[in-house]
Amino acid sequence: MTQEETLAEFRDAGALLEGHFILSSGLRSPVFIQKMFVFQDPVRTERLCRALAKKVEDAFGRIDVVVSPAVGGIVPGYETARHLGAKAIFVERVDGQFELRRGFVIPQDARVVMVEDIITTGLSSRECLAAIGRYSANVVGAACLIDRSGGKADIGAPLVSLAQIEIPAYPADQLPPELAAIPPVKPGSRGLKA
Repeated sequence: MTQEETLAEFRDAGALLEGHFILSSGLRSPVFIQKMFVFQDPVRTERLCRALAKKVEDAFGRIDVVVSPAVGGIVPGYETARHLGAKAIFVERVDGQFELRRGFVIPQDARVVMVEDIITTGLSSRECLAAIGRYSANVVGAACLIDRSGGKADIGAPLVSLAQIEIPAYPADQLPPELAAIPPVKPGSRGLKA
């Protein structure tokens, strides 16, 4: 699947929103990628994650375990793992830090890839990889559907994505006037109460 085909899937799902958005990182952006509009369609999700699994396999070889950050990474992590013939688990925040819960374990020397939905600054990805690093796993790389940093986010592992685009993001005190004129909304999941 090409980058344009990937973005077309998001456009067709109505998942590329314009306005003034507060991202999970706290940065502000005129564009928000509402991946849940994609994930509500199992056929579309399957197409995207099958393509991502192919890129993962081509880049990293055999994968034993896919680990994703909750909440946004669970669906693409599971579906990508299904196409890789791998197990799918996820980390959750406990006292603000990602941890494996629910009895999830990573077998020693397992070949692990971290799968995300959208990467902006790479913060969640770095935190997820740090949690995985507390186990004796062989983290071979990371993958996401869309890297909206244009390849600039340093997550601490080799990264493959279906689309790599650069969407502007600004600190709240450095907004361009046209963005500052629009009331902000926070559509993401970080900061939700349990």
